[in-house]
Amino acid sequence: MRSARLTLALETGAVVLPDAGSIVVYRPRAAEDLSALPRDRLVLVQGFRPDHDALAAQGYKVGIAGGAGHAAAIVCLPRARAEARALLAEAAASVEPGGLIVVDGQKTDGVEPMWRDLSERLAVSATLSKAHGKLFTFAAGPGLEDWAARPTEIAGGFRTLPGIFSADAPDRGSQLLVEALPTDLSGRVVDLGAGWGYLARAVLERRPVKRIDLVEAEHAALDCARLNVPDERAHFHWADATRFRLSKPADLVVCNPPFHTTREADPAIGMGFLQAAARLLAPTGVLWLVANRHLPYDRGLRTLFREVEDIGGDAAFRIVRASRPQRAGGTSA
Repeated sequence: MRSARLTLALETGAVVLPDAGSIVVYRPRAAEDLSALPRDRLVLVQGFRPDHDALAAQGYKVGIAGGAGHAAAIVCLPRARAEARALLAEAAASVEPGGLIVVDGQKTDGVEPMWRDLSERLAVSATLSKAHGKLFTFAAGPGLEDWAARPTEIAGGFRTLPGIFSADAPDRGSQLLVEALPTDLSGRVVDLGAGWGYLARAVLERRPVKRIDLVEAEHAALDCARLNVPDERAHFHWADATRFRLSKPADLVVCNPPFHTTREADPAIGMGFLQAAARLLAPTGVLWLVANRHLPYDRGLRTLFREVEDIGGDAAFRIVRASRPQRAGGTSA
């Protein structure tokens, strides 16, 4: 859908790319069709590891920050308003003054309210509509500095950034899992989908824990976790949890897995995390899981683990202790 709008904008002259210089593209997904753009001039910015790796595998130059001195920028508008504002501020700073910035988003991503917000501050083009979304442009320059991403301190002294999951407060499911964790946890622990470090910090309050590996696909969230978990036992991995490997099997996995990347729930995403947990654990290992009650994980859990029991939760969430994985001990070199 984005490619249809970009192609139309370029064909009609609504967008005229500069003849020379690099073009930075913020937050494109792996499935994006960027063929209407000059590949050799593109710099893609994507901090979500699965998309980052998939785009790099397609031959694109991919980074986690935009840098400076670009001739133009394209912002693939995310759904979270604070994250969208931060990306626009970064784009305005990364492009040479007066350079072209293209904003593209679905209606469900809030592209229309964002156009209105920008119009109150800057000279913004009319919108081009196609495929349930809109595209518009403005010129790089000052005026968006107060939208830049800055760490916010929330209850408990945790620091978060705009756009990362549960940036305003700990997720209710994670809170329930922390309350359910025994005080005598020990050994080597993996936090799959560690976010900004709420679960990991709670695990490390159990002093017998020797090590915890925080595995998180969103680079910005992992940066926050490094600030929030200043413990020498903590080790940080920017990685796709479903592909992560360990040098030694873990004794415990704690997990509050995601179950969507769009507005629609996709339980297969969470199942990928559960399969990874079973693979990473030692034969006697234990998974401590929190999940929304409506998600159909039961059959998968009982296929992956010999022992599965519900040990708590509330009307929305269930806490599961699953032990003795069927496929244990996945390692790396």
